[in-house]
Amino acid sequence: MTWLVTGGAGYIGSHVVRAFGQVGLDTVVLDDLSSGHRAFVPEGVPLVEGSILDTDLVADTISQHAVVGVVHLAGFKYAGVSVDRPLHTYDQNVTGTAHLLEAMASQGVDAIVFSSSAAVYGTPDVDLVTEATPTTPESPYGESKLIGEWLLRDQGRAAGLRHTSLRYFNVVGSATPDLYDTSPHNLFPLVLDALVEGRTPRINGTDYATPDGTCVRDYIHVADLADSHVAAAQVLAGGGTLEPVYNLGSGDGVSVRQIMTAMAEGTGIPFEPETAPRRPGDPARIVASGELAARDLGWQMRHTLLDMVTSAWEARQAH
Repeated sequence: MTWLVTGGAGYIGSHVVRAFGQVGLDTVVLDDLSSGHRAFVPEGVPLVEGSILDTDLVADTISQHAVVGVVHLAGFKYAGVSVDRPLHTYDQNVTGTAHLLEAMASQGVDAIVFSSSAAVYGTPDVDLVTEATPTTPESPYGESKLIGEWLLRDQGRAAGLRHTSLRYFNVVGSATPDLYDTSPHNLFPLVLDALVEGRTPRINGTDYATPDGTCVRDYIHVADLADSHVAAAQVLAGGGTLEPVYNLGSGDGVSVRQIMTAMAEGTGIPFEPETAPRRPGDPARIVASGELAARDLGWQMRHTLLDMVTSAWEARQAH
């Protein structure tokens, strides 16, 4: 029983692949290595270098490795950049997903776990986001993820595709020092790089209507996230059904100021962050309930904020 993990050489995807291995499930990785790393794929796991836009390659990979289900993480994941590159974003995330589903259908594979995003919610006007919160994405990236969910829904209606989409927020930390976040846009690597280079990390906006004046967000450990992908795949592999979407949220969130405090503690580098004006479009608070995922997928926050920081710091030092 082999699962195809698209984007399996990336930061999140490589953790998902290892989580599958820990429960004895075989995987094959398809990744074009545009942001992934060959070294992130464990020894013994086949790596097919290529794009989900190549329908024939995907179909051949499914056939050759006797794939029974797909975890779909491949895509262009930078919301801010997507505003300047909408066509590229739609090509990778919408057209790519359509080609993947076409390849799956041609090979009779009917189970998929989709990596979606909290970006589908845009700027919600509720204190706690649930799966019933209206979706109002504000970037091509968020729109492309929502369309991806629609593609799965419609293929489910048309061809019996069994599917679920996991919406998650800020993914941080590391389960092992040889896997780390290499994104040039994410808060944790930006702060850690600044500390390594002797620069002072910066907080954008300290006058929000939050307890300490800084933005509050969900931050989840990548290992907890990976476990939920495995749990979803196991339900589908066993013939079970899942909700169309799940939020993998903390239920309470942490502020940017709290993150900076944890960074100083976890790295052992004392600092007082610089402050700057708000960035346009940054909402004060986006936090989601994970109750539905806890019910069906065993979702829980097994790592503290300090765990997230120290594991990310250890991985940053290792590379």
